[in-house]
Parts: sequence; C-alpha cells; structure tokens
Amino acid sequence: MPEEARRRDGDDAVVIPIGTGGRPGRGSGSARPSSAARNLAPSSSRKASSAKPGAPRKKARADGGRATPPIDEAAAPPPADDASATPPPTTGIPVGDWLSALQEAAQEVFGADWERRAAELMAFVRRRLEGDYEVDDYGFDRELTERFFMAALRPIAEKWFRLEVRGLENIPAEGGALVVSNHSGTVPLDGLMTMLTVHDHAGRFLRPLGADLVFKLPLVSSLARKGGATLACTEDAERMLSDGELVGVWPEGFKGIGKPFSERYKLQRFGRGGFVSAALRTGVPIIPLSVVGAEEIYPLVGNVPALARLLGVPYIPITPFFPWLGPLGLVPLPSKWILEFGEPIRTDAYEPGEAEDPMLVFNVTDQVRETIQHTLFDLLRDRGGVFS
Repeated sequence: MPEEARRRDGDDAVVIPIGTGGRPGRGSGSARPSSAARNLAPSSSRKASSAKPGAPRKKARADGGRATPPIDEAAAPPPADDASATPPPTTGIPVGDWLSALQEAAQEVFGADWERRAAELMAFVRRRLEGDYEVDDYGFDRELTERFFMAALRPIAEKWFRLEVRGLENIPAEGGALVVSNHSGTVPLDGLMTMLTVHDHAGRFLRPLGADLVFKLPLVSSLARKGGATLACTEDAERMLSDGELVGVWPEGFKGIGKPFSERYKLQRFGRGGFVSAALRTGVPIIPLSVVGAEEIYPLVGNVPALARLLGVPYIPITPFFPWLGPLGLVPLPSKWILEFGEPIRTDAYEPGEAEDPMLVFNVTDQVRETIQHTLFDLLRDRGGVFS
C-alpha cells in the first residue's frame, strides 16, 4: 500500500493492515488471547514444540506481546491495489461459444438457410396472431394447409407408406374437375394422402367433400374447414366446380372405411350418384382414382354396434392391435400404397338438363365404379407383398 494512503490529512498514525500486526486479543486489551482467538494466534508452547532442534528462538517483543510470525513474501498474495495483478481465471463456457454451438446445431438440423426459415416462421406466427391472413368462402386457409398440414403428412407418405403415384397426366393443370376415389382404411387417411399427392405432384389443392359427422366434431371440423374441406352437398360441389376447383369425393362413405377386412378392395354402393349430377351440370371431367394400401393399415376384425349407437358414430373399430395395445394400437401399419389416376370421363357432351335423367346418372355412376374396381384388381397384382 502506498505511504500516502497510510496517513489521513497529516496524521502521523500508521494504519496497520489487518492480519500483519497488533495483539491477538481481538481488541480486548489483554496480552492473553481469548478462547475464540486461540486458534487464530498460535501459542508459545505450540511454536516451541514445532520448532526444529538447534534453531534460534525468536525474541519476544518489548511490549510483552507475542512476536508476529514472519511473512513469506514470495508466497504472499500481491497487494489489492497492484495494477499489474491478473484477475482469477473464470470458470464455465463463454457466451460466444454457446451461441456458436447453437448456430452450428441449427444448420445441422434445419439446413444452411435455417435463419431465413426461422424468420419466415416468426413472420407467419405474427400474422396469425394479428389476424393478417386470408380464407375463402368455405374457410379454406391456403397458407396454413401448405406450410403445416402438408408438411406434417409428407414424411408419413414418403417414409411410412412409400406412396407410388401413377396417371398424373390425367389431372388437369387448371379448371374444374371431380376426382372420385374408393374409400377404405377404418380411419380415412386415404383422403389425406390423396390431398398431399395432388398438391405435391400436380401443384393443385384438392377440395374434399366431407360427411356430416366430420363437421360435427369440435376440433376436426375446424381443421377440415381450414384444410379445404366442405360439406358433401350438391350445392357446394357445383359451386366449387364452377369456380374451377379440383374437388374430391369418396362415394362409399362410412360403408367403405368401415367394412370388415374380409371384404377388402370390394367396392360398396356408390350412393345415388349425386357427384355425377354435379359433374353433368357443370360439364367438368370425372377422374376415377384407385387407391391400394389403405385397407391394411387398420385391419377391421370387429365392431361394437351398441357402443357406436350410444356415441353417435358409425362404428367402433376393433383391430388386431386396438384397443388391446392402447394408444400403440392406433399406429397404422406400414403398408405399401399405390395411387392411380384413371383416364378422365368427359361430361361436357351432355346438356346440363340431362343431370335430371336418373338412368343417365346411374350409367355414368356405374361406369366410374367399374373402372375403379378393375383398376384395384390390377394394382393388387402389381403390388405383390402388402409391406414390400
């Protein structure tokens, strides 16, 4: 410590740093240390016993106090006010290293353009919170469907079901058209896979026509509307087709997805042909679609009709894994899927008034059904193994 720091305004009293001098009595004024200080100041007997033989003994101070032990200047820490003293080393990982590691991890998981994608995601969330997005007259949210619904379905289609698509050239690039497909699988995943296939391979949004039950369920109804679905009624179907939309319909309904596994790939009745009437009135082509693979994801081996009526649902499925394995039984089996879009059946040669002719509607409906049925048999032969 500098000498000027040891004096106060001309006072000659020397300030003794703590621990370098003074009596060991903690200010008691007694030459004998108190019991609390005896462990801090070594006694004469303790020093005498620890001294080496022949070593010169230290003289006691004239004031009767005990001599202060010599300080090893080499081992003593530097003064606190020494500017050359180095600070003690810090422990832990620096913040910069943490940020660098997080950046490298983000690039590894999300790709080199992860910053742009993160910025787009934040902008999307902000727009959703502010209500700055558009939906059409049916509640279809194009941005949400493309960025989230399709993104969630894509790994399932590519990695789990290994979709194979045929006949994409039969999907018109623009204008209204009606896609008519078989329906199966206990849970209607075939509709979702068809929507993803049309979006990814044809660059269009398929607008499905859903049953009444779909729009009675609280959460399912909202998701279906935002995904582009609307009620399966003639008015909505004709309006969409007239607006140039690509509309999808599954005429078998719950009879198709709820049929037992022993009747797989045997088409049920196609209703009364309402979809044909809508196509005839609007003059759009009908595209038959055959889907192989959905029948095996949840093999339906039983049903509980009484419980189904109590809950107001068409059926309560029993599969080899559900409900025996609980939630694990809801995982679909990884069957091999093939989707084939058939040659369009033109309706523009008919007059709109001919949609009221029941025989014409029946004939066109039967033509569509037979086309799908024969294609299913051909695809089953081509597929070979169910899970291959």
